[in-house]
Amino acid sequence: MATGISLHIGLNKVDPAQYGGWDGELVACEQDAHDMARLARTAGFSDTTLLTPDGTVDNVTKELRKAAKRLKSGDIMLFTYSGHGGQVPDAEGSDDERDEFDETLVLFDRQFLDDELHREFGRFAAGVRIAAFLDCCHSGTGIEVRDVLTPEAMQEQFQTRDPDEIENTSRLMPVAKQVEIYQRDQQFFQEIQRGLGDKKARRDGVNALLISACQDNQLASDGPVNGAFTGMLLEVWDNGAFRGGYRAFHRDILERMPATQSPNFYVAGRPDDRFLEQRPFTV
Repeated sequence: MATGISLHIGLNKVDPAQYGGWDGELVACEQDAHDMARLARTAGFSDTTLLTPDGTVDNVTKELRKAAKRLKSGDIMLFTYSGHGGQVPDAEGSDDERDEFDETLVLFDRQFLDDELHREFGRFAAGVRIAAFLDCCHSGTGIEVRDVLTPEAMQEQFQTRDPDEIENTSRLMPVAKQVEIYQRDQQFFQEIQRGLGDKKARRDGVNALLISACQDNQLASDGPVNGAFTGMLLEVWDNGAFRGGYRAFHRDILERMPATQSPNFYVAGRPDDRFLEQRPFTV
C-alpha cells in the first residue's frame, strides 16, 4: 500500500529583520496551508504544516529530507506553498533560466531559490510521485521564470498607474524590495547558485507536476479567507466530489479564474502518465 506525505507552508508575514524592514504582511496564506493540510489528511496523507515563523529554509528542507528518506517508488509527496514570490538574477546565466532569473519562494528568513527546491525534490527515490501547488506570484513553472515582472509590466498588464496598489493586494514581493535585498545579499545568492552544480542534470532527475496560481508574468491575488487560487482549487475539489485527473483539475480551476490570473500546469522531468491521469491527491 502506498504512503503519502504532505508538507504545507503558509506565511502571512516574513521576518522584517531579514528583509530590510519589510514584513510582507498577507491575510490568507496560513488559512490556505490549514485548508490544504485538511484536504491532504482527508485523502490519506500524513501532513506537516509550517506557519509564518516556522516557515524557514531550515525547517522546509528538514521536512523534505525526512520525507525523501521515507518514501519509495510508488509513494507520493504533496508540497503546497502559500506566500510571496520573488526573483533573483541567475548567477550562472545558463540556459535553464531563459530570462536569467531564478524564481524564489519568500520564506520567513530568506528567499528559497527554485533550484534549491528542485535539489530537494531530486533527493526522492525514482518512482516517487511529486505534486506541488504554489499560490504565489510568477509561479507558472515553479522552476524557470520566463518574464521579469517590473512595475512597467504591471502597469501594462493591469492598465493602472499605481503599481504599489497592485503589490499591496497581491502575493508579489515588491520589485524595489527584491532589488534591495538582492543588492545586499548578492554574494550569498551567487554562492548558493554556483554550489548547486549542473542544473540541467538535476532537473532531468526530478519527475514532478506543478499546478501554480498564475503564469510566470502574472500576479497571484491574496484574499479575505483564501488566496484566489487556493480558494478556487477548494471549490473545484468540492470536498472530494471531483473525479477527473490532474489535467482536468487544472482546466476546471483555470476556467473559473479571471484572465489576469491564469493557473499553470507544468511538468518537470517525465512523470508517469498514470500519475497525471490519477484523481488529484490519490495516495
